[in-house]
Order: sequence, then C-alpha cells, then structure tokens
Amino acid sequence: MNQDFIWICLLIIASAFFAIAEISLAAARQIKLNVLVDEGNQQAKLVLALQANSGAFIAAIQIALNAIAILGGIIGEAAFTPMIKELIAYFYQGDFLHPISFTLSFFFVTSLFILFADLIPKRIGMALPETIALKVAKPMMFCVTILKPFVVLFDGLSNLIMKLCRLPTERVDIVTAQDIVAMMDAGAASGSIQSHEYEMIGNVFELENRSLMSVMTVRDDIIYFDDQDTSQDISAKIINHPHNFYLMCDNNLDQIVGIVESKALLKKVLAGYQAEITPDMIEKDVFFLPDSLSLSEALEAFKHHTQPVAIVLNEYSLVVGLVTIKDVINVVVDGFNGQMTEQLILKRDANSWLMDGSAAIIDVSRVLDVAEMSDPENYETLSGFIMHKLKKLPQLTDSVLFSNYRFEVVDMDKLRISKLLVTKITNT
Repeated sequence: MNQDFIWICLLIIASAFFAIAEISLAAARQIKLNVLVDEGNQQAKLVLALQANSGAFIAAIQIALNAIAILGGIIGEAAFTPMIKELIAYFYQGDFLHPISFTLSFFFVTSLFILFADLIPKRIGMALPETIALKVAKPMMFCVTILKPFVVLFDGLSNLIMKLCRLPTERVDIVTAQDIVAMMDAGAASGSIQSHEYEMIGNVFELENRSLMSVMTVRDDIIYFDDQDTSQDISAKIINHPHNFYLMCDNNLDQIVGIVESKALLKKVLAGYQAEITPDMIEKDVFFLPDSLSLSEALEAFKHHTQPVAIVLNEYSLVVGLVTIKDVINVVVDGFNGQMTEQLILKRDANSWLMDGSAAIIDVSRVLDVAEMSDPENYETLSGFIMHKLKKLPQLTDSVLFSNYRFEVVDMDKLRISKLLVTKITNT
C-alpha cells in the first residue's frame, strides 16, 4: 500500500510537470521571449525553438500524459480499492461491495489527478507563462529527444490530418496595432503604464490617422520675405511674427526662392548691420511635401532630409501650408490637447466653444465627442466641414446643425471662415 501510494504521488508530480509545461510553453509571448533573447537569455532561445515546432512538444507531452494516466489508473485501482473495500465492509457486505469500492477508488484517484496534476499546474502556467516556460524548456527538450520516434510518428499524422482539413500547422504570432492598443489598455488599467506614457504611445498611433494638413501652418498664415522687402519690412515681420524660419519668395508665395533662418538675420543685426538678406543666407535646398501625406509618412520623410521645415503643396503644385518637424513631434508629446489646439479651440462654458476655422476636424470631433464628423476625403478642417455641409461659400451668421451641435459663422476674413461659435443643443 505504501509503495503504491508513493507511485501515485510520483505520477501526479510527473503529470503536473507536463501539464504546466504544456500551458506555459503555449502561452509564453514571443514578444517577451525575443526581448530576453536580445539580452542573451539562452533558455528563451529554447522556448522559441519549442514554439517554432509546437507539434513536437505537444506530441511528447500527450504521450507522457496518456501513459501516466493509464499507469495511475492501474496503480490507483490496486492501491485504493482494497482499502476502501475494507472500510465499506463495516457497513455493507452485499454483492455490490466490490463495484462500489472500485467506483469510489476511481473517483478518488481521478480527483487527485484533476486537482494536483491538472488544474493547479495549469493555472500556475497561465499566471506565469514566460517564467515557467524558461524553467521547463531544457527538460522538455530532453523529453522530445527521448520520445523522438513516437513524436515524429504522431506529429506527422496530426500534420497530415490538419493539412487535409486545410488547417494551419504552425503558430503565426503577428502583433497588430489593435493588439498593442489592447496591451496598452491593460497596462494602464493595472497601473504598470502611467497615464502620460499611455497618452504618448496613443499619440504615436495617431500619427497614422492624422493628415499633414491638420498640423501645418495654413497658406494665409505663412509669413514670408519678398525680394522687394526693405530692411524695415524685414525687421517688422520678425518683430511681429517671430519664427525660426522664413520663406524667401519672388513676388508671391508660390515662387519660392529658398528658406532664411532667423538667427542668421539676428547675427547680422547684433553685429550692427541692417536686417538685409544676402544670397549666402538663403538655403535653396527647399523640402517639399504633398498635402496627401499622413503625419507618420511626413515624419518618415523628415528622417531622410536635413531640413527641419517643409513646404506643403497640393496636387496643382501650389503652396497650401508650411510644416516643421516640431509640429509633428508636438503631436506625439502633446497630442490633440497641445498648445496649438488650445489656441484654435477655446471652451467658453460647458456647452459652447469658440473655434478657429483652421482647426483640424479630427481635433474638433474629439473635443465634441462626435466621431462621424471626420471625412478626410472631403475636408480636413472645420471650415472645410462647414462649406461641405452648406454647399456654398459661407457668410456671417450662416449655421449648420449637426449631431446636437450648432456651428455658427461669427467672423470672416474675406472669403475664409475665421471663427465659429459651436453650441451644444440641450433638450430643456
């Protein structure tokens, strides 16, 4: 009896090992394992190797588990049935004494295996998949090697059946943007990712959804130097509109000669000279970007160009705006709640906002929590949204009702919408 009980305990331990190995190796995330491999962890390499040939370790585990289950049943019946039979004999000695004893012995042994060899090990493996996988990788490699003939046989048969059923035979672990967002949400909920980190990572993904036009300085707001400007004109523009870079143009904005850096002019003024632009101060390697780019595409383009400022052109090669690398980076750092957005979207009270016509429609839709406002194929800004809805050039006091909000034009700059009053319509 004592010897049989020891064998049962050993079989439970062996079964628990294979159960925890199976679930941890299957659940271990390749992203974490790759990080460990980069850090020089050799065990992580073994885990990845086992995952790459998952059929082999699963076959080895199933062979071992089935063999253990059969042995456990044989030994358990021989060990516990007589003992249970003696106990029941004190109360009952009829014809069903042996069947009852066998049934109780079966349930007892099965319960031991379910609890200690299956449920508890698998829950541990699910809770700590990478940690456990690193510890069981070497023993599992040994088991796969020992059981190689059987592993090859059963793995080959299972692959054949799966191929006949047109099912994948290998694990494909592709991480999508949605997976990363889900991990971010989980990290933020658990507290492992701080709120500012969460927002910054989210802003990085936002680069793909936002267009270049949503952050650029629009054409009407671009301050540029003309080749006819006097020293006084140049000084006035710098004082009234301080920027790091200015365009140098020939008569109009679409005839760009180059880019002038403000510090070059400042050095000249500090040296006692007038604010005049000489040919050597003009950077003629002008960087152009099409207005159809997303912010992520614009950022990639900036990486391959030395200029920190780019001219945005439309399909007719006309200048529609100007953007700097700082404008793009600010989206990552500040998101849509950055300083520029605060200037364009001013909250007056709980139910009204004063918005600039050049405000990006994606920012407006977020502030108002109205997702259906965005339609990048037809417009990028709030003024574009209004004109799209009005089907005409807007005038003062023109208004649009949309999703419980009233958008009223309150200021115009010639033909351009300057300011709009946005009011939430409440049911009273």
